[in-house]
Amino acid sequence: MQTVAALTMVRDDAFFLKAWLRHYGEMFGRENCYVVNHGYGQEVADLAAGCNVIGIPGDPHKNFDMKRWRMLNNFVMGLRCYYNHVIVGDVDELVVLDPQAGMSLPDWLDAQPAKRVLTPLGLEVIHRIDVEQEPITDRILGPRRHVRPAPHYSKPCVISTGTKIARGGHFTQYEKLHTPDDLYLLHLKFCDFPAYSEAMDRRNEVTAATGVTVKEASIGRHWFAEARGEDRAVFEAFADLEMQDGFDMRLLRRKMQRTFKPRGETGFYQFDRPEYRTQYLLPDRFSGLL
Repeated sequence: MQTVAALTMVRDDAFFLKAWLRHYGEMFGRENCYVVNHGYGQEVADLAAGCNVIGIPGDPHKNFDMKRWRMLNNFVMGLRCYYNHVIVGDVDELVVLDPQAGMSLPDWLDAQPAKRVLTPLGLEVIHRIDVEQEPITDRILGPRRHVRPAPHYSKPCVISTGTKIARGGHFTQYEKLHTPDDLYLLHLKFCDFPAYSEAMDRRNEVTAATGVTVKEASIGRHWFAEARGEDRAVFEAFADLEMQDGFDMRLLRRKMQRTFKPRGETGFYQFDRPEYRTQYLLPDRFSGLL
């Protein structure tokens, strides 16, 4: 079987889709990339040329997230018949291997045991607008070097066994937690101030079109205008996060392992997801990786 397939769903987010395509398309080959084109967007279809583009209707729906993950679950299980691993997630979430591992992500995955779910440590790439003036024109890491721990994005997203994935991709029904030391999930939502504002404008339009409130919808709260806040204030606040020395994430992974347990009676498993008020500077070896 082929080693890895990458799967995402996207609607209009060209900035993040370009990064997703550069990352996975270059590593795995576009023929092993699957892009669900929500709303049949022409720009998405053009950018993803050479990938497996699956167009679906884009009608607004209050249970958007529930429908999306039901479909992605089924796609993952189908692709697992033909691939050893399937990486699934939002278009602004990218799985990376620390360059200190000394090999590429495809080679690393090829050496991993089968029948597992891998959970990369989640880090949010943040745009420190007070010190990072360089615009993003191609690669993201380099112009952007700051990250904050994001347990909410430590997602079980590398699937090599039959399992069910919860809405949002945050939990699975796999009963063990594998958190390899060199594996990260980089969340890019806050990596660029202008791109953030444009993306949030689009997402606010999507939720407004449903005609329902946050409490009535199965859509992430952060998609709603009422939960957005003031964009510049969001980014200015990143400077207040406590800068940490070095780049040692072992304590964060240990916290995940210590708190791993069943998620009530749902059949899913979870770990604690505290809100850390810290930030780190990515080592030079990460520059140009995305």
